[in-house]
Amino acid sequence: MTAAWVESRLGVRLVDGPRPVGAGLADLVGLAVRRNPRRAHLLVSAVLGKHVPTDPRLVYGSGLLLGELVRARLRGEEPPGIGSLLVDAVRGVPGTAAGLRDLLRAPRRPVDAVVVGYAETATALGHSVADALGDAYYLHSTRRPVPGFAAYGGFEEEHSHATSHLLLPADPAALDRDVPAVLVDDELSTGRTVLNTIEALHAVRPRSHYVLAALVDLRGPADRDRTDALAARLGARIESVALAEGRVELPDDILEAGKRLVSDLSAPAESDGTPPAAGPGAASPAVFPVSRIDLDWPPGLPDGGRHGFLPAHRARLEKDLGRMAETVADRLGDGAARVLVLGFEELMYAPLRLAETLADTVPDADVRYSTTTRSPVLAVDDPGYAIRTRLTFPAHDDPADGPGERYAYNVAPASGRDGFDRIVLVVDGAGDTEALTGGLLRRLRALAPVLVAAIPSWRGA
Repeated sequence: MTAAWVESRLGVRLVDGPRPVGAGLADLVGLAVRRNPRRAHLLVSAVLGKHVPTDPRLVYGSGLLLGELVRARLRGEEPPGIGSLLVDAVRGVPGTAAGLRDLLRAPRRPVDAVVVGYAETATALGHSVADALGDAYYLHSTRRPVPGFAAYGGFEEEHSHATSHLLLPADPAALDRDVPAVLVDDELSTGRTVLNTIEALHAVRPRSHYVLAALVDLRGPADRDRTDALAARLGARIESVALAEGRVELPDDILEAGKRLVSDLSAPAESDGTPPAAGPGAASPAVFPVSRIDLDWPPGLPDGGRHGFLPAHRARLEKDLGRMAETVADRLGDGAARVLVLGFEELMYAPLRLAETLADTVPDADVRYSTTTRSPVLAVDDPGYAIRTRLTFPAHDDPADGPGERYAYNVAPASGRDGFDRIVLVVDGAGDTEALTGGLLRRLRALAPVLVAAIPSWRGA
C-alpha cells in the first residue's frame, strides 16, 4: 500500500509486528490524512474495499481468513495455513485472490457465536467472519435509527467524526445468549471502542468469552493492559486475533500538523474528480446514461446485518447470488472491461457478495468493489498517497444527524490511471431517493454509464 507521502510530510511511520498469516502491516494498509480534528491520520486498508476499489474476492477472502483465525482461537486449534496467498493476492498476482477465497470457503465444522461488526467500515468484514464460523448470528452496529426497533445497547467510537452507534436486533434473544461474542473491526488502534462494547453487552447479558478480531492490531502495551484489566473485572476471557500486528508512530504535533496540511491542500487544489469546466467553445463534459436493474432480491431476506443475520439468511443469499450476478452481467453487455460495484455506507456485504460473484461470472472483466462513506479524507493525486481522488455529494438517506457531505474515494480516475467503463451502484431502499439522483448519480454519470440496483430495506418479519 501507499504510505510514503504521509510519512514524508507528517512523520508518521508504520512499524511491523507479528505476521500471523504472512502479511505485514505495510502490505495491508496505506496512509492518508483525515479531515478530523481528533485524529490526523487514516489507515487505508488494501483488503477492506472501503476507500480503495479492490478485487472483491480478495476482500471476501480476507474476511473469511480473519474468521478462520477466530475459529482456531475458539476451538483451541492451529490457524489455517495459506502460504503466501494473501500477500500474493494483495500484490495482484493473477488467480490468487480467487484462490484465497476458494480455499477458505471450503466446508468446515460450524461454530456457534454471536458476531458484532462495527458501522460503517466493518459491516461486511463482520459478515464475512460470521460466514467463516458457519453457525454464527451476526449483527452490526448502525448510525441509522429505524422505527419499530428498540436499541439493545450502544457505545462510542471515540476517534470517529460521527460517534453515535446503535445495536438494533430484530430478535434480541438471538443476541442474548451465553456463547462467545466476537467483536469485529477493521483496525484496533487503542481498543477503547471494543472495550466499550464489551461493557455494554456484559451489562445486559454477561458472557464468559469475548474475541476481538481485526484486520490490523495496533494496540500498545497500555492498551492491552486495559483489556486484561477489564477481563479480570468482568470475570471473562478476552482474546484477540488479527491478520497483522504493529504500531503507528506519531510525532507529538501530529494533530496541528495535520490541520495545517489539510488547510494548505484543500479545494480548489484538492483532487476531487470533478470534470474541468468547459470554456467558451469547448465541448461539454460527457454525461453517461443511468439505468436501473431489478435484482429480484429474495423476499424476506435482510439487506444486511443491521437487524441481525441468521445462518438461514446466509444460505438463502448463497442460493440466489449466482442468479443476481447473471442478471447484472447481462445488463453490462460487451465492452465492460473495468467494472466498479459501489456499495453505500453501511450497506457493504450485499454489494461485496454480488461483486465477487460477478467477478466469477465475467472472468474477462476487471471487477472492483468499494463503497461510499461518511469519512472526510484529504485527496491528493500522488502515487505515494492512498486516496488519489474524491467525489463529494450530499447525503441521500435522510440521516438522523442531519444533512451532510458524503464521499466516494478513488472512483474518479487519477493521473496516469484509467477510470471504470461501467459502475454498478448498489443502494438500499432508504438511500434510493431524489437526493441520490441529484447528488451521487450526477457525479457518477460524469464518469461512466451507471447501473443502479436497489435492495429493499428490511423492516423485519
